[in-house]
Parts: sequence; structure tokens; C-alpha cells
Amino acid sequence: MPKGTPQERQRRGGRGGVLDGRVAVVTGAGRGVGAALARELSAYGMRLALLGREVDTLSRVAAGLPGEARCFEVDVTDRAAMARVAFRVADELGPASVVVANAGIAATGPFESGDPGLWERVVEVNLLGSATTARVFLPHLRRTRGYFLQIASTAAFGAAPMMSAYCASKAGAESFAQSLRAEIAPEGIAVGIAYLHWTGTDMTRDIGEHPVLLALRAAQPRFAGRVQAAGEVARRLRHGIELRATSVHCPAWLRLVQPLRPLFPPLVARVARTRLARLDPVELDRTAGVLGPGGEADWRAAHRVT
Repeated sequence: MPKGTPQERQRRGGRGGVLDGRVAVVTGAGRGVGAALARELSAYGMRLALLGREVDTLSRVAAGLPGEARCFEVDVTDRAAMARVAFRVADELGPASVVVANAGIAATGPFESGDPGLWERVVEVNLLGSATTARVFLPHLRRTRGYFLQIASTAAFGAAPMMSAYCASKAGAESFAQSLRAEIAPEGIAVGIAYLHWTGTDMTRDIGEHPVLLALRAAQPRFAGRVQAAGEVARRLRHGIELRATSVHCPAWLRLVQPLRPLFPPLVARVARTRLARLDPVELDRTAGVLGPGGEADWRAAHRVT
């Protein structure tokens, strides 16, 4: 249990409130938004179960948290391993009140010439991994009448070329969460969907150089191309968790464009014709593949590459 009363934790820098003393599970917690959210939730008194592929990065995140945390090295697509982790979380921390399906990887490159195995792995982690996370932790959430937060993306409705696996997986994750919400609402379990735009993480470390990311960003209005800090996103996510929000938009203006979603596919197709079509095919092939060290770590582990 967290040390001291909520008031004492507030004096030491914690915030207390509705999250205080409860258990949160965050997948993909070793880097980026997952790590930032773990820090945010810990500062508000939550006890954390950090799940991810790299135990070293998880341990570094845990070491910097003000509250209690446990690290679990696990592949979110491995249902048996995830079920064992869910059992251990309940045994070591107690049943989770909040579960955040944040684990995700991304890859770029032409669909036809790209690695089919990598395409399928992106969908497997981002969509099937989220479903597995929900499946094994639903007994926790049923006991606590808790909250499941699916991390989605503007890729769910942007349909960006050269990122077909990522867009398909995020659209699928959004639809999954919407279906799950309707199914389990009578049990008192809430489901939220977080829509993230450009965010400063390891996944987007080459945002200023990668030809596909550059072209996509350059086609957007200046305000839409702004890169949010992971900590800024984490604060909005934490607030959404406190409210058990149906949707969380990061940045907030994304809420205003939701009604315009039917317009995005033709607009993106126009960008593909005017910008992506000009890119050097050799450069596209050279830069194709998984994005960021987190995705690289997952791809290596999935193929047992050292």
C-alpha cells in the first residue's frame, strides 16, 4: 500500500484524489507515453503494474516513481503469459481498477514490397494485444467496477499511405473498444478511447528526417503538425482516467474534427498523389520498417534476434 495518508502523500508531492491507493496496469510502460503515464498515475497515488518487452526499461521507469510499482516482462500477444501476469498483479498488488492498453508498434513502407511478417506483427501487437490485455484483466475490472482505456490514434481515421498496418490496427482497436464498451457497461465497467496525434516519443524520434513522416506532417496545417510532449499527453490521459471518460483527445482540438472524419480519406489520398508520389522509391525502401527502439525490441524478441 502507498505510505501514509492521502494528505501526507500530498505534502510529499503526491496529489491524492479518486485514484489514490488504487491499482493501475499500463502496457508498453517502458517508454514514451506509457512511461510518462506511469509517472503521472504514480504521482496521484496509484500503485502500478508496468508491462512491457524490455525489463531494463521497465525497471528504470519503476525506479523513478514516487509510489509502489511492479515490473512484468511480457508479450501482450501471448495470452497464456498475460494470464499469468494478471494473476500475479492480483496477488502482489490487488485487482486493477484501471487498465491502459498502450502497447503498440508502428512501421512504414509500401504495402506490396514490405515485409508481410512485420505488417502482421503491427496488427498483432496493436489490435490483438489490446484485446488480450482486456481479456485477462476483465475479471479485475469486474471486481473493482473499473476503467479500461484503449490508446488509439488519429491514424484510426487518417488512413495514411505507407503506414497501412498501423492505421488498420488503430482503426481496429478503436472499433474493438467501442464494441467492448457496449458489452460490459451493464457490469459497471467503463471503457474509454484516447486519440493521440503527433507525440514526442521514441517511435517518432526521426520525425524531422523520415520521408514518410515528413510528408504527412508537411501536408497538415501548422497547428496540427505540432508535436506534443509525452508528459503533456500523460496529463490529459490521467484526467480522462479520473473522469472515466468515454474519449480523451490529445490535443483537445481533435474533439472538434471528429465530425469531419468522412472527409479525411479523400484528403489523405490527395496528399498521397501530390506529396508521397514525389518521394524517391529507393529512399522509401531504405527507410521502410519498424519505427523506434521499442518497436525494434519487439521485432527482435518476436524473432529471437539478439
